[in-house]
Amino acid sequence: MKKEFARRVFVGLLGGIVISYLITIGISLAIGDGSYYPCVPSLIERFGNEVTAIIIQTVLSAVLGAGFAGSSIIWEMDKWSLLKQTSIYFGIVSVLMMTVAYICEWMEHSVKGILSYFAIFLVIFIVVWIVQYLIWKVRISKIKEGIQKNN
Repeated sequence: MKKEFARRVFVGLLGGIVISYLITIGISLAIGDGSYYPCVPSLIERFGNEVTAIIIQTVLSAVLGAGFAGSSIIWEMDKWSLLKQTSIYFGIVSVLMMTVAYICEWMEHSVKGILSYFAIFLVIFIVVWIVQYLIWKVRISKIKEGIQKNN
């Protein structure tokens, strides 16, 4: 279990960096003026220069990816109810996401900005959870059918 956790954290760390980088490319393409925007201007202002801001964003994106991937081990706690797994996982990734988003200036630093960002995160979490639930429900049904055919 520890080895699997470490593997997930490492893969998530790299994945967090890659996803962050791809998002900056997407944003730069959406702006469409031919420039690359590696981070929000307010992050550059906050840390004094672009290089420091990008390093901070990259490290925090790696932490975010590692946190999401590492905490996914919770889904394998078979003795826990689905409600307990979901609640603990959501608690961990929410705190992680909100903290990183706040530091990286991905949200407006106001009550409205924080609540809006959290609402968007919550909706995305719910949609992904439902999709995953339905996928696993179909997989389990197919496994049950296979077992019944073999009996």
